[in-house]
Amino acid sequence: MTEAAQQNDQPVFNMDKIYVKDISLEIPHAPHIFLERDNPQIEVQLQSQASPLDEGVFEVAVTATVTAKLGEKVMFLIEVKQAGIFQVRNIPNEDTEVVLAVTCPNILFPYLREVVSDVSVRGGFAPVVLNPLNFEVLYQQQKQQQQAAAAGETTH
Repeated sequence: MTEAAQQNDQPVFNMDKIYVKDISLEIPHAPHIFLERDNPQIEVQLQSQASPLDEGVFEVAVTATVTAKLGEKVMFLIEVKQAGIFQVRNIPNEDTEVVLAVTCPNILFPYLREVVSDVSVRGGFAPVVLNPLNFEVLYQQQKQQQQAAAAGETTH
């Protein structure tokens, strides 16, 4: 094997671009909601997804939906989709799955946290600071759920 061919077989992981793919802020009860002095209940939902763009090139997106409520009244709703384009080449398929589900979201998450905080402040509210997240644990939980569901399907 030539040296050039060996170099082409080397594992590759590159981050080509990071960007905000989608951003939304809703304040359905403005301006009256700004007269409220109680602290809202904050609910955060996170999800990540990976989509192939080209051979060895993927878009990975992490979406946060943050809902702040006072009782049943929504103070604000923020949705941010932080995305990136990553090159993942010459890596075994099972490892590629982990890179896309764990490594890439870990890279994107600090950017997502910053955008969510900035949007809440620009909306006139206190900053919302998302707690650190372990995407590896989430990935393992998801795999266990998939295995349990598959095992449940085979017993029926």
